[in-house]
Amino acid sequence: MCMREKGAKLEYTRMLKLKRTFDLHRDVVCDLRKKEASVCRVKEYSGEVDARILNIECDGGILYSWKGATGTTRVGKYDPKTKQNKLLYTFDKQVCVSSCSLNKEETLLAVSLAQNTAEVGGIKPVVKCLTLLIEIHPINNTKVLKAVDCRVKVQFLHQEEADRRSVLESHLLLLTEDGYVDLYHILLTRQEGYRVVMVSPERLTRTAERIVEDLCWVQWDGHTQRLYYVTHKGKFLLRCVQFYPNHYCETVLELPLEMPANSFPAVKFVNLGFDHYHTAKPEQELVKMEVFTDRIGSMCICYNHPLNKNSKEVVYTLSLVHKGCSKTFHVSLGSVELPERSAQLHPLFIPIGYYIMVYVKGYFLHLINTRQQEMLCHSLFLSGHDVDLGLQWGTVDVMVVHSEEKASVSLLELSSGRVHSAELSAAHLLQILRADKAFKCPDCEPDPARLAALHCLLVYMGNDPNLELKIIEWLCDGVSTFQSFDHIQEFILASLYRICYEKSLNLDKLLPYSSVSDKKDIPKSLLEIPGVKCTTELHTETIFNIKQSHSHSGGRSRASILSGFWSELQWNTERTKYLEAVPNPRYRTSHVRAEWDRLLKSERRPSSHTNHIEENTKKVLSMVDTWSLDKKVVPLFQEEDAQQRALIGLTVDKLRDHLNRHLPRLGKKKIDSLVVSYVAKLLELIRHMLETVWLKYKMGPRALCLSQRGSEADWSVFHFMFRILEAAVGLCLPLPPGFHTLLAVLAVRCLPHHSFLQYIDHKLLQLTETFVARLMTDLDNSDANEKLKFSILKRLPQPMKQTIVHTWDHPITSASISRDYVHTLLEKHNKTKGFALSGRERPGFRPEFLPLTYLAKMLSDIEEQGTNPFEEQENVDTRFVEETALKQTFILLGFEEN
Repeated sequence: MCMREKGAKLEYTRMLKLKRTFDLHRDVVCDLRKKEASVCRVKEYSGEVDARILNIECDGGILYSWKGATGTTRVGKYDPKTKQNKLLYTFDKQVCVSSCSLNKEETLLAVSLAQNTAEVGGIKPVVKCLTLLIEIHPINNTKVLKAVDCRVKVQFLHQEEADRRSVLESHLLLLTEDGYVDLYHILLTRQEGYRVVMVSPERLTRTAERIVEDLCWVQWDGHTQRLYYVTHKGKFLLRCVQFYPNHYCETVLELPLEMPANSFPAVKFVNLGFDHYHTAKPEQELVKMEVFTDRIGSMCICYNHPLNKNSKEVVYTLSLVHKGCSKTFHVSLGSVELPERSAQLHPLFIPIGYYIMVYVKGYFLHLINTRQQEMLCHSLFLSGHDVDLGLQWGTVDVMVVHSEEKASVSLLELSSGRVHSAELSAAHLLQILRADKAFKCPDCEPDPARLAALHCLLVYMGNDPNLELKIIEWLCDGVSTFQSFDHIQEFILASLYRICYEKSLNLDKLLPYSSVSDKKDIPKSLLEIPGVKCTTELHTETIFNIKQSHSHSGGRSRASILSGFWSELQWNTERTKYLEAVPNPRYRTSHVRAEWDRLLKSERRPSSHTNHIEENTKKVLSMVDTWSLDKKVVPLFQEEDAQQRALIGLTVDKLRDHLNRHLPRLGKKKIDSLVVSYVAKLLELIRHMLETVWLKYKMGPRALCLSQRGSEADWSVFHFMFRILEAAVGLCLPLPPGFHTLLAVLAVRCLPHHSFLQYIDHKLLQLTETFVARLMTDLDNSDANEKLKFSILKRLPQPMKQTIVHTWDHPITSASISRDYVHTLLEKHNKTKGFALSGRERPGFRPEFLPLTYLAKMLSDIEEQGTNPFEEQENVDTRFVEETALKQTFILLGFEEN
């Protein structure tokens, strides 16, 4: 999809907001120069420092080494919290540190030293690696752990203090290029109150525990204490070893991967420090692979496929474990010239919340929605040379620093030694929504890009009220309706989904997310992206394979170990399989429509069901009233609207039943709270939209005056409200009480009377008692207004007509009132005392045509009995009825009234 025509002079913000959190030169080198100047006893040190980042521990501490002026190599740590540098250890000669890790107590330092890496006499020597374990607090023993002819990575486990045993100990992972992983349990002791030293260091190598063999790729996740690795025996198999606070570890996941046989010519280490002495060329890294997880139980395995220059396409796969499927994307590069280094086409995978960004600098950017992945239109794809994240270096030199933070991710530019926190730019996504002129390519559809940007803004970034206000302003800007989707419906559904998407991953398939998927004929532009092909493969193999291996805790039960993240992930995968087998598991708002229609057609006599629905409504409106205390711009929630009240309560009922049926794990109390908040948020969203457009067009009290014709501003507000009505009716969603009254008022002001009546006849407008009463009192009795009032009275249901007719001071309504009153009164009198007048019992007898004298006498006699038969009637007494009957008699006899 082409974002904009080549050469278009449009200033776009970048997709990522980058904030530099660490700079090796600024935060380390400048400090090191001062230290070296002090060592050399000079005012300013001008020599080469040669500082290099070695590792980033899970607490954010950055380990680095530098060559000292005295011919030594030193290892230090930068603390991001204190912004201070600390010297950890000094080697008495210059060495090549290829891997380094520090235990949490900062008492042990593990290092791997690369030796004899330079060619001598044209002969390339065997690369040897010496792995040391050093006591540094205070400096005491140095123990050799490995001396092998391959690369070695070292990494300490970091457990929380509260979960540690009283005995001092540290645990070290040692990972080798030969394809195995050893775990060292290092017992420590405290001497003289402050000295921490190893217990029996000579026995360390004999007590090492082999936990992994035959790996070809490995990734360490320090925040979650997980080790992911890939083995290849006929097929690629991803496994995960989970380390627990009590030093227990277990293989908790096995997942087959469909990858080419030559994917890993050499062992690939991910998130295990940075080896500046490894001589392998970037081109030899055919596949780049990473695993990303989320606390609530999602796991994404991302990897690219080896580049095929003949086909000129980039292929990458996202295995969505929590969704039980893998999606492979083929992105055609077209006729663009490919770079000489194929590694430059390796995609950079960046996790941002539940999105995965796939980025190839200068070619394309694909922001993949891993929670609503069924349709391509909910993921944003941009291409062209204008796609730029603002990174100085190519994707080969950029590393993702894994973090538990969901709001942002850290990116390390290894060549410059800079770390940036990165988060999506709301400004850039808003520009995609608003940039009508940016889409000049006739072969490109702007709608999918806007749809994806809108959902990203509303769901992922929508907790910011100011951002929501900007989106509503965009909705109010007179945007024409898109052909492929209703943007107001998308705004409503996405905003509602936001309030509950973090409750459980399974809500992804149970709650409405978009109106697009409910369409019978989905536009082709939303199903396909030009130049991008997507294939989906379901995971049929057993994903979880819990083993009781490498255990130091005896017979602990599987249930007690499989908790937290893994419990959520297993539940999500099992529930996903269940929901795949259920036809139409997603809640459709149309589920309410049939019962709502039955409710409207019935007489709505009080029953246990209607009482239950009314209780639901009261819960919702009480919450809305609490939210709306400071908002009195638009007169909503201030009238009785029986239809909308019924729909509000019914929506709560249907949604609650749906979630209880498919997701009982949440619990009834939590589900009840969720659905009440859900419907209350809907009413609040509509109120918020109305307030925004109300303030934009400076609508005041005059907008409710029916005697004035509508202005251009009134028409704009009416048009926007009508679009809201169409969106809500299309989804069968309730509207706030008072919405129909306000819309009808604006319709009378803006539409010709005959058009207004047609809107009513076609059920586009709903007549409320509040509106009709205002119409009868506010409009004068001119010929046009009289005709309109009579037309409306004719369209009212009988119960409402009996109430409304009292509000209009007009001879005909007065006659109607008196006729209805006399008819009711005589019926009541006939039931209690009998009623017999000669010749009056014949069929078709109409009491309103009784002789005037007898009628007046009978009413007087009834009044003298001591009861007040008029107490429930408004503005009715005997004198009024007598005058009305007299007037009616004159009219019937053809006499003119003097």
